Amino acid sequence: MTETSNGTGSSQPRLAFLRRLEGPQTMGRGPLFWGAAAVAVMIAVVYPLMADAWTVGNTAYFMIWTFMAMGLGLVWGYAGALSFGQTAFFGLAGYTYGVLTLNFGAAYGLTIVALLLSVALGALFAVVIGYFMFYGRIQGVFIGIVTLSVTLVMETFMSQTAGPQWRIGEARLNGFNGMSGISPLTVPWPGGDLVLFPGPILYYVLLGLLVLCYLGLRILLNSPFGNVLVAIRENPHRVGMLGYDVRLYQMLAFAIGGGFAALSGALYTAWGQYITPSSMGLTAAALPIVWVAVGGRRDITATLIGTLAVLYGFQALTIYGSQYALVVMGALLLFTVLVAPQGLVVAGMNLVARLFRRAQR
Repeated sequence: MTETSNGTGSSQPRLAFLRRLEGPQTMGRGPLFWGAAAVAVMIAVVYPLMADAWTVGNTAYFMIWTFMAMGLGLVWGYAGALSFGQTAFFGLAGYTYGVLTLNFGAAYGLTIVALLLSVALGALFAVVIGYFMFYGRIQGVFIGIVTLSVTLVMETFMSQTAGPQWRIGEARLNGFNGMSGISPLTVPWPGGDLVLFPGPILYYVLLGLLVLCYLGLRILLNSPFGNVLVAIRENPHRVGMLGYDVRLYQMLAFAIGGGFAALSGALYTAWGQYITPSSMGLTAAALPIVWVAVGGRRDITATLIGTLAVLYGFQALTIYGSQYALVVMGALLLFTVLVAPQGLVVAGMNLVARLFRRAQR
């Protein structure tokens, strides 16, 4: 009896942990949703077998940006703090990855270490910015102003580092032209390091990382931490009266979002083997806002789907000129705000759910 009860008791925490994949803070639950998700993952797995190498590498590029979008969805959609600082953390991590790999090389898996250190530095920078903002009682629209100012200051500074004196060891910052010749990700492997150039191998690594981060965020958002974040978004004063440290929760959410943006920055630099100050410019800072708003900032699944759809559409429009693509993105954001402020993907998912319930009746 004792062993049986112990085994049952130990399984309860695991079941409760897995049940957090479904909860009030994320859309999608039940066999139908997870069956559709499994089919989508299987299609993504077999996709490189049916596409050419360039298309696969381009799809990997799309996946890189989803980490930044999911981080912004956490900060803006769940914690209620509109941030233009994601590209600052993106750029900081990208430059850090470049400096580390140019100085220490890519052998022995040092690029993986550089990736982890870059993400850690980006998250730490987000903690510092978040501490001064939230513990300094900055709220509402002023959060957007402060984070945008940080982003533009970093872009301006990095653009002025063109001289030969602006170098860190063997790595020259190169001003507006940016850093190039950066090592791609390498994994130690018997017989020689495995180099993850843009292609099927990197695609599968990014796909696995994307699935893990998405599921991890679902678990986090349906945990007590996520419930408190949503309560802060709705009424921070009441949450404070209940005894929660509102500023601490906001700072932690901001740090996690910054870490996700830093992950995108380091992966982007490894993917293209370059990084420039324009990645922290005003346009770069505004585009993640469009992705998240169009998809639906208050649901991580909608954010992910919307980001991939908008990225694909944006790249397709750049054939006719980047200025036209930006105009269309602005019009799409305006349409979303006026017609479906909860997000186009969320509106579509709600419509499908209503039709499904009607068909069941």
